[in-house]
Amino acid sequence: MIDPDKRKAIYLLHQEGMGFGEIARNLSVDRHTVRTIVSQQGEIPESSRKDKIEIDPELLRQLYAQCQGWVQRIHEILAEEHHIQIGYSTLTRQIRTLELNHKKNSRCDQVPDEPGTEMQHDTSPYRHLIGDKVVPIIASLIYYRYSKIRYLKFYRSFNRFNMKCFFHEALTFWQYAAQHCIIDNTNLARLRGSGKNAVIVPEMMQFSQQYGFDFRCHEIKHSNRKAGNERGFFTVETNFFPGRTFASIEDLNQQALEWATVRLPNRPVGKAGLIPAKAFEYERAFLIKLLPMIPAPSQPLNRVTDQYGYVAFDGNFYWIPGTRREDVTLLQYSDRLTIYFKRQLLVEYELPSVGVKNKKFSPPGQPGSKYRPNNRKKPTAEEEKRLRAVAVDVDAYLTMVLKPMGLKKHRFLRQLYGLYQKLDEALFIKTI
Repeated sequence: MIDPDKRKAIYLLHQEGMGFGEIARNLSVDRHTVRTIVSQQGEIPESSRKDKIEIDPELLRQLYAQCQGWVQRIHEILAEEHHIQIGYSTLTRQIRTLELNHKKNSRCDQVPDEPGTEMQHDTSPYRHLIGDKVVPIIASLIYYRYSKIRYLKFYRSFNRFNMKCFFHEALTFWQYAAQHCIIDNTNLARLRGSGKNAVIVPEMMQFSQQYGFDFRCHEIKHSNRKAGNERGFFTVETNFFPGRTFASIEDLNQQALEWATVRLPNRPVGKAGLIPAKAFEYERAFLIKLLPMIPAPSQPLNRVTDQYGYVAFDGNFYWIPGTRREDVTLLQYSDRLTIYFKRQLLVEYELPSVGVKNKKFSPPGQPGSKYRPNNRKKPTAEEEKRLRAVAVDVDAYLTMVLKPMGLKKHRFLRQLYGLYQKLDEALFIKTI
């Protein structure tokens, strides 16, 4: 495009008697372009598309209803019956402009803060340094809207059972529940539908009735409906994580409990300087008081005892005292595991720390079984760690040979470790 000043100069030079060719040479412009600019008197012409097709909006609405929204059929009727040749993409653009193919997104509800009426729950994924590794974690947060108190806990994974355990732990900690709990359209509690038309899973509906509240889903793309909860995650990212180190997920949750239930409730919130702890004292009169005893959520699992008396659960092996080999029922709780045989309690175990796998467990105070579980894996991580610590040369050798080994790696490491135990350390290093 030639700028307006240059176009004006071309026209004025021609008016002074300079020819098209000379103007073209002096201003480095094609002579045909010079001729066109002179014919336009140096002005920029208003360009308009002559082939632009606009369809009557009423006709489009009528056809959209007639064809039940199938745009391909609308395109055919326009060409065959109305003799309108229009590109398919142009047709879909005009339909989008008229907002025929989707309902316009309405504004989010603005609900006043009323004591005892509402609490909110949501989860948020993170990747954070725990110990010496960056691991994926999921933060679960419950938020009382009026008093703005919170309960926070982190999980490595989050399913329906974990959701029930979290609600039980949070609500029994505060001893009160609001009438409604606002959640997003997650399938952990929602069976089908969305927003006000959402149908809650019967299992979760029955669960919530024990505590006196009900689940309610907000409309899709209306995450601001639980803005207090969203703000809570922002506070986690900007105030809880920075400057803190965590040795394990248990240490992380211990610090999160103290931060969310001790520090935050006594910190002023917002311009009004609301103290959540004092607001909660006032809100208690409107909240639903929990029953003195509510059973903790549990999950039944059926297992078969192997020939050595072990049952497998979550990658670990638990020994059952006695000599029988029967089908048993495991009841999984958030912090323990109970094993039953025909309604008779056989043994109860505390669940190990998160991440502990492939370990044998025996009842407290009883000697463990001398046998290995039938399906227990036999890793060589400990042998490899000890060999690499012997010398730098051994570490480099293992790095070189183990890379292409594949499934033969474990047998090779066991044989090498056996050789290390038989030889003098200096001779072993020299051999490598």
